[in-house]
Amino acid sequence: MERILVSACLLGLRCRYSGERKADERVLGLLKRQDVVLIPVCPEQLGGLPTPREPAERRDGGVWNRVGQDVTEQFFQGAREALKMAQLYGCGQAILKERSPSCGSGQIYDGSFRGKVICGDGVTAELLKKNGITVTGESKADQI
Repeated sequence: MERILVSACLLGLRCRYSGERKADERVLGLLKRQDVVLIPVCPEQLGGLPTPREPAERRDGGVWNRVGQDVTEQFFQGAREALKMAQLYGCGQAILKERSPSCGSGQIYDGSFRGKVICGDGVTAELLKKNGITVTGESKADQI
């Protein structure tokens, strides 16, 4: 049985910055499979950030929220905890929230809070990849 780390927000947990639900039907569909176990994780909460919280974006190697507060350490702490979870459960892959400053893989917002997307990884996605875990976004969950 394959264990997959998954952004908890994609399962409908209210852990997003806004506190709203963001369940993804493709990810929820994986719950019906007998050969897959999903391990939910929210790196931002694991890093000590509250819910709801100000939206944040990566820039210049760090992470800042919309009001200018440096939340880099919380994001990196959450990434380390998410990696521990992946290792504890033997997850070889992760399905993470696209464009997130924590979880985005391949594309993230540019740090201007204007909705501009650039190439890059969120803090958690980057750390998981560096440790040999395959990271995909929710738009490709139905390909697993």
